[in-house]
Amino acid sequence: MVSVNLEAKKTVDVMIEKQDELNIAVSQLSNGATIIDCGVNVDGSFKAGELYTKVCLGGLADVGISIPGDLSEKFALPSVKIKTDSPAISTLGSQKAGWSVSVGDFFALGSGPARAICKKPAETYEEIGYEDTEADLAILTLEADVLPGEDVAQYIADECNVDVKDVYLLVAPTSSLVGSIQISGRVVENGTYKMLEAIKFDVTKVKHAAGIAPIAPIDPDGLKAMGKTNDAVLFGGRTYYYVESDENDDIADVAAKLPSSAADGYGKPFFDVFKEAEFDFYKIDKGMFAPAEVGINDLTTGKIYKEGYVNVDLLKKSFGVDLSLIHISEPTRR
Repeated sequence: MVSVNLEAKKTVDVMIEKQDELNIAVSQLSNGATIIDCGVNVDGSFKAGELYTKVCLGGLADVGISIPGDLSEKFALPSVKIKTDSPAISTLGSQKAGWSVSVGDFFALGSGPARAICKKPAETYEEIGYEDTEADLAILTLEADVLPGEDVAQYIADECNVDVKDVYLLVAPTSSLVGSIQISGRVVENGTYKMLEAIKFDVTKVKHAAGIAPIAPIDPDGLKAMGKTNDAVLFGGRTYYYVESDENDDIADVAAKLPSSAADGYGKPFFDVFKEAEFDFYKIDKGMFAPAEVGINDLTTGKIYKEGYVNVDLLKKSFGVDLSLIHISEPTRR
């Protein structure tokens, strides 16, 4: 079976080789672990965001950035595009922020391939039938405002049963360009997560998936950045899933329940919801974490289901966009 760590290492090698071009910084800790700073003490870049997101997905997805949108609405934003032919493994087996790394004063949400070695959380890997048993190295991406030290690297090495010299830690704050890109890059994962956790649908039946979400504007306030980046997917994310259904599957019902707008708490920017939940993710309806618009192609019946919608008004509210101040010149006629 494919190793998400070995696949992601190919992208990590590119990042190390092109660190100057990517505006990132690579260093080694005294115990030999490799740290790749993508936004703590560096600016990062769009390309670094693409590569970071691909690492999160275990190297099993194509990641790109485009500028879609209706220009007549004056609200076109750079967006992240994701395509994968291994949806369950790449998103839930790797990209999911399923490892809360807490060592001393350091805390970060951990995503990426290393999770598949030590199976964090174990139930996710049982449900998708995957474990990375081939890798002799561990790659983890950390959503944090500070760089980890030797104790963090050693902890991860011990949990994954690898030599600490074979640990690679990529770090990007939420309030950075790379951080904003990689969170929007979870647009497909948010859908597979909701299928598994809230709808209880067998995600191994999802054979292919694609999605696109706007990149939230960068906010130096970490909590506000968390709100905006989540809203980019909740109100602006669009996904498409190709599902091989069984005769007992109600794909129309799955599609109806899947968009973020189907959740009870829908209707407010995520920062407001998070604040009302006393900044505790576990108090928030799991159904909130989903794309805005969903399409499902049932490969067994050939039917297509489309539910949800992009909520431009809530995106504007979340991002603090005052379009009355934006002036678009009329084209010059000759």
